[in-house]
Amino acid sequence: MPKHVHVLAKKIWDYHLLNQTLEKSDCIFVLCSNDVRVAEHAAKIYLAGYAPYIVFSGGEGELTKGLFGCSEAEYFAHVAADMGVPLEKILIEPQSTNTGENVQFTRELLESKDLTPNKMILVQKPFMERRTFATFVRQWPGKEVIVTSPDISFDEYPNEGLSYSDVINVMLGDLQRIKYYPQYGYSIPQDIPKDVWKAFECLVALGFDEHLVDVAG
Repeated sequence: MPKHVHVLAKKIWDYHLLNQTLEKSDCIFVLCSNDVRVAEHAAKIYLAGYAPYIVFSGGEGELTKGLFGCSEAEYFAHVAADMGVPLEKILIEPQSTNTGENVQFTRELLESKDLTPNKMILVQKPFMERRTFATFVRQWPGKEVIVTSPDISFDEYPNEGLSYSDVINVMLGDLQRIKYYPQYGYSIPQDIPKDVWKAFECLVALGFDEHLVDVAG
């Protein structure tokens, strides 16, 4: 990767991280995806005693259609169970296809089971921490939330299934959504420093535009 691309991408990666500290909570809420390391991180949090149960939320998204042979939530639950999380402590929401639905459908699932967590640990990919927080607070106000992700650096994050280019494209899409989604009522506003948005514009100009949405008008 060219040095200037790395510098710009790292600036955006760092912006997405909230660096919040884990605390004992009522529920672990996992927003599932193609990254199984998120499931492993969530299982470790449960096994460390941070919450009494764990809910996995996710159907099939753009990046996971046909990947697991089941919903993201079901696959992540299998990973957690294999790591020692008791099946009776796992809830599964297998229908959601985006972050807003993750929150909406998980809320409905918990309410159907008379579960009313006031403090939750949200588990997500590193570059989706900030958007997850902004979306959750808008879609389910009045709750105390802590957002966490696997402790993986930008340089360590790509693997055999996800290239540097993939990571940059996706996290630029998330940054664009952080900027524009509040006007549609999807999330609360987040301050974006000028140098972070300039890095976004530079990377888009270099062709990293695969996960951008149409925000015309």
